[in-house]
Amino acid sequence: MSGLAGAEKAVIDAVPFGLYIGGEWQPSSTQTTFDVVDPATGEVLTAVADATPEDAVRALDAAAAVQDEWAATAPRVRGEILRKAFEIVQERKEELALLMTLEMGKPLAEARGEVAYGGEFLRWFSEEAVRITGRYGLNPEGTGRMVVSQRPVGPSYLITPWNFPLAMATRKIAPALAAGCTVVVKPAALTPLTTLAMVGILEEAGVPAGVVNVITTSSSRGVTAPLLADPRLKKLSFTGSTEVGQALMKQAADRMLRVSMELGGNAPFVVFEDADLDQAVEGALAAKFRNIGQACTAANRFIVHSAVADEFARRVTERVTAMRVGRGTEDGVTIGPLIDDAAVASSLSLVDDAVAKGATLATGGVAVDGPGTFLAPTVLTDVQAGSEILAKEIFGPVLAIATFDTEDEAVALANATDYGLVSYVYTESLTRGHRMIDRLETGMMGLNAGVVSNAAAPFGGVKMSGLGREGGLEGIHEYLSTKYTMIPVG
Repeated sequence: MSGLAGAEKAVIDAVPFGLYIGGEWQPSSTQTTFDVVDPATGEVLTAVADATPEDAVRALDAAAAVQDEWAATAPRVRGEILRKAFEIVQERKEELALLMTLEMGKPLAEARGEVAYGGEFLRWFSEEAVRITGRYGLNPEGTGRMVVSQRPVGPSYLITPWNFPLAMATRKIAPALAAGCTVVVKPAALTPLTTLAMVGILEEAGVPAGVVNVITTSSSRGVTAPLLADPRLKKLSFTGSTEVGQALMKQAADRMLRVSMELGGNAPFVVFEDADLDQAVEGALAAKFRNIGQACTAANRFIVHSAVADEFARRVTERVTAMRVGRGTEDGVTIGPLIDDAAVASSLSLVDDAVAKGATLATGGVAVDGPGTFLAPTVLTDVQAGSEILAKEIFGPVLAIATFDTEDEAVALANATDYGLVSYVYTESLTRGHRMIDRLETGMMGLNAGVVSNAAAPFGGVKMSGLGREGGLEGIHEYLSTKYTMIPVG
């Protein structure tokens, strides 16, 4: 930590390091810790408590103990606590953004954007807490009254990823609390600090002891297994890779545990010949390079009509070449570090394979010398069928362009994947846009838009990209169960 500036050290020192169980910050039962590293420098920022399986069970003990009390808490009270948390987040947006940049690497401007986005889940679900409804009416036969009500699912286990440490925490915690569920949160080991700070804010906002518990650990599998096997746990929500999601679903199946899965993506970005290229280029830069390309919603395959492919590639390459790479705290930086060395190696492997199979490297394609885990932003053109980069999620600042000639060909290329999280389409034709809404196999779509995420909208995918939705009217129902009661007429 000797290399940290004054403001940086202050935000690190303000984080409540430890496990948060039953309303108390405490060390691991074994007193062990693990390091959190700044990916831009390779230096250790701090160390946090390393939870054991026993600590995880204690966290569930705390959540289960107050579940009935929290479920019985008035929806307005639950909502006001979330609203208060939202207000505190706004007051501390600069500190939270800096903390996120330090542990994850994204440019400070983008970190500020995530604070705004993540905070909106607190505000949105503070309002949804009081809108949980059911229905009442006479059955078709006229023999009875039907009462349909919603009840909290119960204690929930929330596993969040490293790439959006604040937004992914609030996107899960806020609807769970609004619905009346208590939670155990496990942030990613690479970026636990922002979540710890967020839980501290929830405590300050008035969340009762035991309602929110957080366990940081270097062994996700070790703490997760006993929780999934525990009959008191009623819900699992996971955001991460499809491979890990599949493994968790297999474990959850033993108890028929209710699950939500937000998994990998392989987003197509389709540019038709009638697209507004100025808009398409801006959308491409946002969809690809936001979060340094480390997002499940990142555009993965740029499928561009052959009539405009050269011009699109020229404009994109010009902009990408001018991007500044550096530590996210530096002025003017647009591309921060990837999360670790493995991420750099994975992206470079995909680039090398594409070039070997006939693609042209327009810019980038190399690791940046010096400390930190940086990759020069990259553009590939003429990517050929069979290239790994068209089949695998890149998770890095690499823009790969392939071409098409007909609408049917574009649709076939876009749908030629096991994943279906989000798609992007640029066309000036309203009728074609509507056709794409119907024909592209994704849970979300940006029509002439490079960013789709919004707290008021349902976020989620189809196929191997997962199941369930987060955000929107649908998000709170992931934490509610439906109960039907029959009352005879007579």
